[in-house]
Amino acid sequence: MIIKTHHQKDRQVAEVVSEDVIIQSAEDALGLMGDLYYQGFDKVILYQENLSVEFFDLENGMAGEILQKFSNYRMQLAIVGDFSGHTRRSVRDFIYESNQGRQVNFVGTVAEALL
Repeated sequence: MIIKTHHQKDRQVAEVVSEDVIIQSAEDALGLMGDLYYQGFDKVILYQENLSVEFFDLENGMAGEILQKFSNYRMQLAIVGDFSGHTRRSVRDFIYESNQGRQVNFVGTVAEALL
């Protein structure tokens, strides 16, 4: 896993780059968030492929639990990927609702994540 640092106005943004799935549970997300927070990062960029496929199975509650942790600790999260393959209405609605706020966003590119 590599952490790329981006500077966004007065904030540090961590772009997590890995070929592996690094978030398989809420505990994994909390551990990563804590590590990055103590390194001075205010926002995290993750790639869709770094999330367990179970993340997008909304019935198990994993996505909600993970996003709630980011919200509770006031650390922004951007998930970069192509979400067009998620055709279930519940997932599309979840992504849409998340994108209405500023805490968690699902975007297509790192450039969008840095806006």
